[in-house]
Amino acid sequence: MSNKIGIAYGRLGNNLPSPEASVQLIQSINASRVKLYDANPEILQLLSGSKIQVSIMIPNEEISPISTNQNYSHLWVQHNIIPYYPSTMIRFLLVGNEILSYSTDQDRQLWFDLVPAMKNLRRSLKKYDLLKIKIGTPLAMDAIESSFPPSSGTFRSDITVPVMKPLLQFLNRTKSFFFLDVYPYFPWSENPRDINLDYALLNENNYTYVDPVSGLSYNNLLDQMLDSVVFAMTKLGFRNVRLYIAETGWPSAGDIDQIGANIYNAATYNRNLVERIIGTRTTIGTPARPTWGIPTFIFSLFNENQKPGPGTERNWGVMYPDGKPIYEIDLTGSRQQSEYQALPKGNNNAPYERKIWCVVANEARNLTNELVSAISYACGQGNGTCDLIHPGRECYQPISVVSHANFAFSSFWSQLRSNGASCSFNGLAIQTSRDPSHGSCKVPGVAL
Repeated sequence: MSNKIGIAYGRLGNNLPSPEASVQLIQSINASRVKLYDANPEILQLLSGSKIQVSIMIPNEEISPISTNQNYSHLWVQHNIIPYYPSTMIRFLLVGNEILSYSTDQDRQLWFDLVPAMKNLRRSLKKYDLLKIKIGTPLAMDAIESSFPPSSGTFRSDITVPVMKPLLQFLNRTKSFFFLDVYPYFPWSENPRDINLDYALLNENNYTYVDPVSGLSYNNLLDQMLDSVVFAMTKLGFRNVRLYIAETGWPSAGDIDQIGANIYNAATYNRNLVERIIGTRTTIGTPARPTWGIPTFIFSLFNENQKPGPGTERNWGVMYPDGKPIYEIDLTGSRQQSEYQALPKGNNNAPYERKIWCVVANEARNLTNELVSAISYACGQGNGTCDLIHPGRECYQPISVVSHANFAFSSFWSQLRSNGASCSFNGLAIQTSRDPSHGSCKVPGVAL
């Protein structure tokens, strides 16, 4: 069945279970599929003999060499697929990860190398009689220029002709899927006053949105987002390329200013998602494509403490790093929602409207060398970021690495947050509503 749920197994953490223990945990939640972000030989060997279908990934930096060198492509397949297949059920080869989300000159070169790399890999799979393995590439929703209403769906103008047309031609010809990372959390959290939370969480509710052009009715945000991609593909002449949700989910925690990131919402979204995709509650498919199954990976297996960015980035897992569930979930859809233990509702579903600061996390207070490096980085951005912790200034005392870091982190963040800076500093920092100012030292904060 195509309408099954898998789990994305990311490993950007320094406290995660061993691959062997992780594979056992994947089996414990009845995942029928697993998505890897590389072709790790130990994990592929551990999955041998299991009934779990596997997607492996080629790193972004390998796309260009593969695109220009057929022998390099052959070698990649020889080293990363042939030793494990078919005892390990490799079903998809994903080329890169969200490469259209990056736009430096070097990144743009990857855009143009993508389809040539996919074609070379297809030739390699054919050479070794491995054409049961389909090739795709996961893209984020930022590949879409217009997504509301869904019928207005169009790809970005800078990628439509040079990238999307040849990509869709390849996917259509090889009967592969359009892999999409789609997160209703993000549009809801950016516009919570206009988007109903139940609509974003896939809860059954009385709210319905009717697309004024297509006339299609929507009762959840996920279907809206998916159909915007369907309409975008259709406008380019590709009506039959199927969707595959490469990532979706909801964060169970985050920074103070990241609304709706709580365990109750995460459990609600992912449990509803299972029912939605498998079809135990409604028919499968979307309004534009009723009855079309959409295979799906939930992101992710674990909370990953080394993912950069805001706090939500480290809290997408269904399990803590020790393997304990953050909330119960059964990916087969056979468990009724009423059978789950009740969870307390979150208290952060509305925007936070007070002042917050960026300070040293408790677990980092003794990491002196790392903190000194982070202070140097924060103070090196100019704009007088750290003037007040210079000798003789208001915040020089107490002479403590933690105290100076609290000032440097908060000052840096308050100045650069509007430009995308996060309160992370590689996991050394955390947001707080408690003012770290003392005496005549006034630590800059962010007023929301």
